[in-house]
Amino acid sequence: MEKFEKVKQLVADIETDAGKFYNSNNGAAGTRVRKAMQDLKVLASEIRKEISEKKSAK
Repeated sequence: MEKFEKVKQLVADIETDAGKFYNSNNGAAGTRVRKAMQDLKVLASEIRKEISEKKSAK
C-alpha cells in the first residue's frame, strides 16, 4: 500500500507542471512531466509485480 500512496503523491506533485505545459506551452515543465510519468510507470510496474506475487502465494 505504501507504493500506491507514492503513486498518488507523484500524480499530485506533477499537476502544476502539467498545467504549465498544457496551458502555457512551457517546455521545461513538459520535460519534468515526462520524467515523472516514467517514474510513475516504473512504480506501477512494481505494484503489478507485488500484486501478482501476493496472489500466487495464496
